[in-house]
Amino acid sequence: MAFSLLLSASVLLLSSTFSGHAVASSLPFTNTTIPPTNVSIPHTHAPIKLINSSVIAHDDGCVHLPIVHSTNANHFSKKRGVQLQLANRSDIAYYAQLSIGTPPQPVFVQLDTGSFELWVNPDCTTVQGADAAFCQQVGRYDGNTSSTAKSLGTTKTLKYGIGTANITYFEDTITLAGTATALQAVQFGVATATEDTFSGILGIGYGKGIATKYKNFVDQLVAQNAIRAKAYTLALGSKEEKEGVIVFGGVDPSKFAGPLAKLPIIDANNSPDQVPRFWVDMNSIAITPPNNDTKVYEGSKMPVFLDSGSTMTLLPPDLAATIAKDFGADKEDDNGFYRIDCGLTSMNGTLDFSFNGLKIRVPYKEMIREVPSNPPACFLGITPSKKFTLLGDTFLRSAYVVFDLETDSIWMTQATSCGSTPAALGSVNDLSMVVGACGLTAEPAVTVSSAGGTTATPGVGVGGGGTGSDTNGASATVSTVVVPESPPGATSTAGSPVTSSSSRCHPMAVVAMAFALLALANMG
Repeated sequence: MAFSLLLSASVLLLSSTFSGHAVASSLPFTNTTIPPTNVSIPHTHAPIKLINSSVIAHDDGCVHLPIVHSTNANHFSKKRGVQLQLANRSDIAYYAQLSIGTPPQPVFVQLDTGSFELWVNPDCTTVQGADAAFCQQVGRYDGNTSSTAKSLGTTKTLKYGIGTANITYFEDTITLAGTATALQAVQFGVATATEDTFSGILGIGYGKGIATKYKNFVDQLVAQNAIRAKAYTLALGSKEEKEGVIVFGGVDPSKFAGPLAKLPIIDANNSPDQVPRFWVDMNSIAITPPNNDTKVYEGSKMPVFLDSGSTMTLLPPDLAATIAKDFGADKEDDNGFYRIDCGLTSMNGTLDFSFNGLKIRVPYKEMIREVPSNPPACFLGITPSKKFTLLGDTFLRSAYVVFDLETDSIWMTQATSCGSTPAALGSVNDLSMVVGACGLTAEPAVTVSSAGGTTATPGVGVGGGGTGSDTNGASATVSTVVVPESPPGATSTAGSPVTSSSSRCHPMAVVAMAFALLALANMG
């Protein structure tokens, strides 16, 4: 079994912007564009009702989608089997729900910052075991039952290191659940045949003019005034949380502490693979074991790209082997993975990734993939690669990342969580002033009203207090910022109650003022 079988990412390769030429590749978990064949293939799949679902929330220039871990039994059925084999990939991926068509048809898609296009409807008969069971639960789109569907009559083949997807392009409405807002005539792919894929993909990399010939999902959010700033923020959430958030056109200050550090995205012409993706310069990797005797790894300064579709982090073989040795693995197993002692997950150590102006500390537990087999098996979340250096989900779970597509920048800091306060950005210029809320302490409770007003009530615990963890893992008391709940009785299209704790995004200035008042009160 090739080690690429475990990796569910989809790193899209382009030979050049708009070239459309096929790119041969032997890279793990890599998809490759193939020129359209201009053959229209009718869509005949019947819709499948989801067992559970999340919602999309939208208001005031911001779209807030919960990110659902595939291990979250509240959203995906527990009937996936108790023992998950190493070859299964669906247990370690991250999903958002879209509702496509008229009437809306809910589907889950894997969030992927490493590719550029949206497609749905995998063929579940080409995967096995838990992957097949999971595939049956992600939902299906049927263009024949949508009154707003339009087949564009063109096709494309996407090739992956672990599968392929033949797609026919459609246009249809994508509803933002929980509100009356909908994106009209959004182009996406409907799979007519797939091989070894268990879900569709929402590619949220660069779009028209850079990586695609048409407006992709992020482009449409801007073009149709759903968001004002062409940027989105990603907080995957920890293993224990099993749910994160992506905010298009905004930020969620309750998912990080302190300011954001700005990193320039390396231009495609100067990047290692000359493809327009989210390459940044990494200064070093270090290990801080429980005894706090930090060691910096030689040869760890390099460009890396951020890929939410990649379950593992890929590093050069020598560096990966050196890190693995410090985790007790002398060599790779037959599948190309480093098997390590599961006891490391309970140790208070970190892998530290340093960039200009910040350091992301990844706890051992988040860097280790735990397979609930019998007996349990654990693997280091780093694999060797001679082709790519990328930071996948084993890194991103510990980082709060803003992908700024206007100024070609990454804004990043340590992830934590102390609530949910999604806030719309007036422009990407606001990012330099954003400060995370976690770690603030104050007596007054700050209420952000639905009308956008801000009220500080000294000594009055409106809404009570909340607790969270700061970037060092210490417990911190955080005064509550109250935001409106979803509309009374709101439900998703699959019939499940709205599960997001907040369905509204508020102007960044309002939320910033609220937290500034907390900070000032704390200083006093």
